[in-house]
Amino acid sequence: MNIYRLIASAIIFATTVTGFAHAAQLSATSVPRALEIELAKSSLPGHLRDQATIYVLNPATGFEVVQKGTNGFHAFVSRTGDDSFRGSWPLKAYRDDILYPISFDDAGSKENMRVFFDAAQMQAAGMPSQKLKELIQERYKTHYYKPPQRAGVSYMMSPILRTYVNPDQGEDVATDSVPHVMHYVPDVSPQDVGADKPTPDEFNHFMMHGRWKDNPDPIVISPGPHGYMVQFLGVTERERLDKEYAPMLARLCELKKVWCIPK
Repeated sequence: MNIYRLIASAIIFATTVTGFAHAAQLSATSVPRALEIELAKSSLPGHLRDQATIYVLNPATGFEVVQKGTNGFHAFVSRTGDDSFRGSWPLKAYRDDILYPISFDDAGSKENMRVFFDAAQMQAAGMPSQKLKELIQERYKTHYYKPPQRAGVSYMMSPILRTYVNPDQGEDVATDSVPHVMHYVPDVSPQDVGADKPTPDEFNHFMMHGRWKDNPDPIVISPGPHGYMVQFLGVTERERLDKEYAPMLARLCELKKVWCIPK
């Protein structure tokens, strides 16, 4: 190969990689920074918000700290959540409408949170979506990602969540208001703790209305080393959060129609 062909090949390669990265970076609808910070904090109980470490997403590199915390909790808004990597369905493209406010305690930030941050970094670097899904799934299988080293909690108490409804089964997405708390339950089965299991009709209602028809009892998701037991907040607590964050919800609805909570 002569020098001219070598240079041409390098240019083509660089252009291709840049194109992949550009597409990945532009895949998520932009959220103003102040709104993103408020949304991230909304995942936490009120008494934890001001002293937590808060991150925002830099589409070119991944998550960056905007508030250095002191209480061991970490909060951010994922645009490609860990549920993107569940199930056998192909992740054909990075969605531009996912809103996944989540927080972790210190134990979870050292383990489970890594999946979100690795995914954001690799997406920013231009990795194609299906390749990323396959890589994350392989890392789970090989125990590259380990479970938290102690009991702990991940708060998802925001009054809005747009993500996959039943990612173990398919790629249907919905916008909902289901604030909840997730406890780490590595290698605990639903049967071990008597967990509930929503029916297909309940999932359909959830998709159409953005809420459960009747709040299920605690459920277990992702059973295995990275399992969670999910406890949904009650109607009174949910309505209080809807009222507290009404201006934030209105702004999100203005930014993107699918971010409007179903009535």
